[in-house]
Amino acid sequence: AEPGRCAHFVQRKGRFCRMIPAPGRRFCGEHGQEEEQNDRKRIPCPFDAKHTVYEDQLQKHLKKCNSREKPKPVYFVQDINAGLKDVAEIAEKQVPLSSLSIEELQNLIIKLKKASNGLELHLKEQILSHRALQEALNDPKNGESAFKHLKQQASILGNMEKLHLLGPGRCFIEFGAGRGKLSHWVDVALQNVENVQFLLVERATTRFKVDGKHKRRDSIFERLQVDIQHLCLNKVPILEKNKLPVVGIGKHLCGAATDLALRCLVESYTTCCAGENEEPAAKRSRTTETEVAPNTSADNRSSTEDCKPVVGIVIALCCHHKCDWIHYVGREFFRSVGLGPVEFHYFQRMSSWATCGMQETTNKASASEEQTHDTEEHGQTFSRTESGSDTLPGILTVEERKEVGCLCKRLIDHGRIEYLQQQGYKAALQYYIEAAVSLENVLLTAVPSPSLITKPAI
Repeated sequence: AEPGRCAHFVQRKGRFCRMIPAPGRRFCGEHGQEEEQNDRKRIPCPFDAKHTVYEDQLQKHLKKCNSREKPKPVYFVQDINAGLKDVAEIAEKQVPLSSLSIEELQNLIIKLKKASNGLELHLKEQILSHRALQEALNDPKNGESAFKHLKQQASILGNMEKLHLLGPGRCFIEFGAGRGKLSHWVDVALQNVENVQFLLVERATTRFKVDGKHKRRDSIFERLQVDIQHLCLNKVPILEKNKLPVVGIGKHLCGAATDLALRCLVESYTTCCAGENEEPAAKRSRTTETEVAPNTSADNRSSTEDCKPVVGIVIALCCHHKCDWIHYVGREFFRSVGLGPVEFHYFQRMSSWATCGMQETTNKASASEEQTHDTEEHGQTFSRTESGSDTLPGILTVEERKEVGCLCKRLIDHGRIEYLQQQGYKAALQYYIEAAVSLENVLLTAVPSPSLITKPAI
């Protein structure tokens, strides 16, 4: 063993334990039972059997064990943004696409094209940039992957600026924040702007976070480690205290997480603020006006001012194959065109053909490159079995699969657009980056309709 290290040899790893024992001891606490003069017994922890604890210190350990169930934060409300409560509506048996006959598949495609008839399928390109990222974009030290991420973040900020969402007196909520890079660049873009705060929502613990490195005193970064499904924004202390208008943002918010975030922002958040007998959209419009109108007197302000408005939503969409009918916000739209949970199940599976449908027929190098891009963007991708079972080689050509996959994505996204419109928002879809940079290159934007957001002075 190395000097000052535990003398226990770990057979599984083929090396000595690297923990530092207490002064005068040869073994660390985990392997203290091997100490000849140590007659204290170690037992597995009741919370997690992967580690042990001295039996006579069990009660003390249970109070501080990292594996213990932690108390829920005040903003945790079980399934507040989950959506569908009646699970009986979900199809009981959902078979893979590869089990469908050619006739069944053709019928699905006919339904898809019929439901998509009349929809805006050709999105406009709105590839923008922002001065805050120019220095980073011109840095030769950045590799290809970092450069692609920077281009996407620059375009997202450019679209936010075009919607007048980058200004003072805002709370930016980044859903699926990960390391918090998008919030970081928003903060850089607002370096001379006062009264700005950031909430970074991420259910998992994340390494190499960038939000902790911010030294600005006039901006606040706070992490909410909670699943979006259970996040009640009304109970977040910093929102209750400062009452700032909210801007929801996200970069590659996978599948159902987008639906949960939309419901969290424009439905459960506003509805909980509003009175039971008042329409949320009307409530939001009046509140937005009182928040942003510079000359409104305090005496004339509505008593609904405490209902913080959501003044903008900017989310880069991805991973439609991860959507779920239970959480999907566009169920009403699907029903209006004669579709239900069964069709949704197949369409969300077929949506992967837009980005993964070419893997069975392209060469290995191209497939490997596509999967690498997908992994970089989303941290997850189809397994080989999952992809192979859904691509149906020999039944549809590569171009046909790609076309059907794109059609499925647009249909699912249109349901989200209609949902936002019903909630009183002006929503749109656009290509915010080239497909060569990211295959998932569609940006969802929404502002209150009619827009009452004034252009900020930066």
